[in-house]
Amino acid sequence: MSKIIISCDEATTISDKKQYVEASLWERMKMSYHMLFCKHCRVYDEQNSIITKAIKKNITVDSFLDKKLSTEEKSKLQEKIDINM
Repeated sequence: MSKIIISCDEATTISDKKQYVEASLWERMKMSYHMLFCKHCRVYDEQNSIITKAIKKNITVDSFLDKKLSTEEKSKLQEKIDINM
């Protein structure tokens, strides 16, 4: 029985691995058992899933390549940098 009981740290690590389809069946089973009793890890896993889905849906490398700041945006950014220095 002690082989199935894991810490919150291990559960979050498994949750992260699960998002990249790297978690084994045994790891997913241990995480599921842990989440029966741990609300915090359930919330972490749900939020992790939501973030991963949003990233897969909305972000592509091409969307970053076409982004450039306008002259006005550059000026505003420079002003913020100067104020904080």
